[in-house]
Formats: sequence, structure tokens, C-alpha cells
Amino acid sequence: MKGNLKAFKYAGVFLTLLGVILTFFSVSFGTSMADSWLASRGGADTGYYLIVVTGYINAFVVAGGVTLGFGLLMTSLATYKIMKHHED
Repeated sequence: MKGNLKAFKYAGVFLTLLGVILTFFSVSFGTSMADSWLASRGGADTGYYLIVVTGYINAFVVAGGVTLGFGLLMTSLATYKIMKHHED
């Protein structure tokens, strides 16, 4: 049981780190994805390109926030269970 909780805790830490990376580098990732989109289309209007860049950046911010929150929840629940198990 204790090994499963540690694996759960490590998965939570991994998701937390992934969420932090997605959130902090959302501008780089979003711009890169928008540039790829622009290259595949062969060009686009500047206003439309800015909308696409903003959309990709927002998608990475939301995905990072959700992943960060889920990772923190998993880590804190696993840590609580491990600490409670040590008390018994």
C-alpha cells in the first residue's frame, strides 16, 4: 500500500512540474505552434495570425493550470495519506 502511495505522490509531482512548465513557457509554445500553423497555410492576415497566437497561448495556459492543479491535488492527498499511515 505504501509503495502505491509513493508512486501516486511521484505522479503528482510529475504533473505539477509539467503544469508549471506548460504555464511558464506558454508564450514560447503558443508562438511556435502558431508559426507552424502559419507555415502550413502559406500565409495569413496579421490580425488573424494574432488571434491564432493568442488562442494557442491561452490553450497552453489553461492546460498548464489544470495539470498544475491536478498534480498539486494528487501530491497533497498522497502526502496526507502517507503521513496518516505513519501515525497509525
